[in-house]
Amino acid sequence: MTLQRLPELSSRIHIFSAPSASEVGIGLTLQYLLVTFPQRETFFAPTLRTEARQTGTMAFVAKKIFLTKGVGKHRERLSSFELALRNAGIAACNIVRVSSIFPPNCKLISRSEGLKHIKLGQVAFTVISENSTKEAHRLIAASIGLALPSDKSMYGYLSEHHSFGETEEVAGEYAEELAAEMLATTLNVEFDPDLSFDEKKEVYRISNKIVRTMNVTQSAVGDKRGLWTTVLGAAILIGEDD
Repeated sequence: MTLQRLPELSSRIHIFSAPSASEVGIGLTLQYLLVTFPQRETFFAPTLRTEARQTGTMAFVAKKIFLTKGVGKHRERLSSFELALRNAGIAACNIVRVSSIFPPNCKLISRSEGLKHIKLGQVAFTVISENSTKEAHRLIAASIGLALPSDKSMYGYLSEHHSFGETEEVAGEYAEELAAEMLATTLNVEFDPDLSFDEKKEVYRISNKIVRTMNVTQSAVGDKRGLWTTVLGAAILIGEDD
């Protein structure tokens, strides 16, 4: 009996599971629900899509971003990460990792201003880099690099970098260079990849297409008692109503 209904179900799923690119998650949910409860299709489809639009889950675009960093030490690795989050001021958030893009017309704000937007238990979309060690005296670093275009209607780039044996300055410059190169290739800025970062920055300045590069980096030395040491750098994306 189930096999006889397959063509019918397949047809009905096809109708409701061909969402636009921004509705892929909703489409997959609908596909599952229509298979499980095919007789409910007229209820589920409009309800789920309406709720998604009302809550903004289909097209979140950050209006503000702030950078932060932290370090934590504990005998448990997970606890050291928690302490690093506390040190960064974002432990009360449910962190959702995202990548790469600084949205058009988004404002970079200070950490102190950004933390004012954080609500207890909120879901925080975050570009995050982390590193941990239990080896005494081992140098670790975690960095977020940022490159912003002069045209604010264009998007910028956020990069993630973590390393062993690099100072905070070296790791930060490397992350910053990664972000700048990604943006430069997007904007068709020609440069020699073998140039030093200082020489590349001069090329970017002359092109007048990249207005700012920076980084936030946390380094630390592994605890001499053998505790887990964790460092992190993060960019927190804030929505319009946060």
